[in-house]
Amino acid sequence: MNARRTDDRERPLYMISVAAELSGMHPQTLRIYERRALIKPQRSGGNTRLYSDADIERLRLIQHLTQIEGINLAGVIRIMELENEVEFLRTEVERMSEAADVAHRRAAAEAERVHQSYRADIVLVRRGGMARREER
Repeated sequence: MNARRTDDRERPLYMISVAAELSGMHPQTLRIYERRALIKPQRSGGNTRLYSDADIERLRLIQHLTQIEGINLAGVIRIMELENEVEFLRTEVERMSEAADVAHRRAAAEAERVHQSYRADIVLVRRGGMARREER
C-alpha cells in the first residue's frame, strides 16, 4: 500500500499554470527551476509540462528554503543533492542490515549443525591419577 501512495504522489496531474498556483510561484519561476534541474516535470504526448503532487511539495520546499531560510539556488541544489544521497544511503544501510541478518541466521544454523555432530562419549578419569588412553 505504501508503494501505491508513492505512485499516486508521482502521477503527473497539473499543468504549469495550476502547479504555479498550488506552489505560490510564477510559471516562469517553475521553468527556471526546471532549467536548473531543481524540478523535472513529466511531459505529455504534446510536450506539455505535467507536475505531480511530489513536484508541488518539492516546489514548496524550494520556496521555503529560498524565501524563509534565505538560501540561494546553489545552496538549494546542494541541499537537494545531499537529501538524495542520504536517502540512497538509508536504503543501502537497510539492504546491508537485512543481508547481515540473513548471514547471522545462516552462521547460527551452521554452528548448531556442527554442535549436533559432536560426539558425546563419557570418559572416566580417576581422581588424582593420570588418564591414559587405552590402545585398541
